[in-house]
Amino acid sequence: MIKSWTRVATRSASQLTAAQFKRIISASSSLYSTSNYSTESLDQKYKDKLLEKAREQGYNSIEELKNALKEEIEKKKLELNKIDPLKELEDYEQRTKMSSNIAKSRGPIDPSTPKMPYKTLDSFLDVEKVKNLSKQECEFLWRARWANKDNVLTAVVPIDVWNKMSALAKENPYFVIPLPRESAVVEGNEESNAAPADKKEPAVEMHYIQWQFVGPKTVHCIMTTLAEFKLHKEYARPHTTLQFHLDLAEDKNIVLMNGQVETDSNVTLPESQLLVLNVQRFYGAMGQDTSFAKKRVQLLKDFTSGSPQFNVDLLVALAQTME
Repeated sequence: MIKSWTRVATRSASQLTAAQFKRIISASSSLYSTSNYSTESLDQKYKDKLLEKAREQGYNSIEELKNALKEEIEKKKLELNKIDPLKELEDYEQRTKMSSNIAKSRGPIDPSTPKMPYKTLDSFLDVEKVKNLSKQECEFLWRARWANKDNVLTAVVPIDVWNKMSALAKENPYFVIPLPRESAVVEGNEESNAAPADKKEPAVEMHYIQWQFVGPKTVHCIMTTLAEFKLHKEYARPHTTLQFHLDLAEDKNIVLMNGQVETDSNVTLPESQLLVLNVQRFYGAMGQDTSFAKKRVQLLKDFTSGSPQFNVDLLVALAQTME
């Protein structure tokens, strides 16, 4: 059938006169003429649709929509470039053979253990009576309350210092702080402790910091070795717990703090004091004016956001420098 149709078509075409050919070509030209097709009308059509879409989303112009989408794209890029700071720390541990406390783990908290109610300032002082005292008397009474206690941390925090620190703690409730160790048990090489002192490389141990705003006037700062946190997550046993009491913040402009270092942990009181010092420094309690102070706060924010700028080497350096 196809052959037959081709022969007929060819034969028919050969019988056409020149005039008939001219008419057919003229008709074809008018049918496919570009005068009936406008790219401008197409552009206008899409512009109208884009403007309609922009107005649906609350924008007044296509340009506003483009700018909004640009911001959204940049935000998506940042999300895709996010890092896991704990993974970065794990890589650092493997690279530097960082001190590991896994061998001395105290085991997790039993999940079935009922949670005890948190202690308020009234658990330690009669708040109503204390409010009648001067600021200096309150400070003296608070320090005397803990004077003969073992493994205890205590402080009286000025309200302006607390406001700086707590603002950053709310935005960045988790962080890690390195603690220098004189001797370290390196995984797979327990004999490393027997090496001469002059050949030992400086070791650090990472500690996981968690802020908990447990009540309207009570805030906790909990410290756990990162090794234990990775093993037991939310059931990891803290070695140090700090309690901040805001009951006298308005009347006396002070926040009272008490802390406990667990006796069965492998962290000493001086080591815990060093961690507390760095908590203050990274959370802006000592100001944010110097270049080192700004770097500490920025590193804290980078940890929270998962920014690629988070750098473990810088974290260790900033924790150890006294500037």
